[in-house]
Amino acid sequence: MDNIPTNGPGKYDDICTVARERTDAQAAIVIIVNGVLGSGFSLQSEHPDLVVQLPDMLETMAKELREIITEEKADAVQK
Repeated sequence: MDNIPTNGPGKYDDICTVARERTDAQAAIVIIVNGVLGSGFSLQSEHPDLVVQLPDMLETMAKELREIITEEKADAVQK
């Protein structure tokens, strides 16, 4: 499989491989926060065009998370 090159092997590549293979995905990204190996991410894809779409996908996710957090804060203030 031709993975998109990154700065060398990632510390969570094995987990990303499992996620990609078990889901039969064309691409997978795993983001780990404060894991046993620290924080990091791994990205694997057979399709470079999917990787090009990743920044937009992540920005959409960030926007949705901000909206959820804002709603939860508003709900907490109202209680």
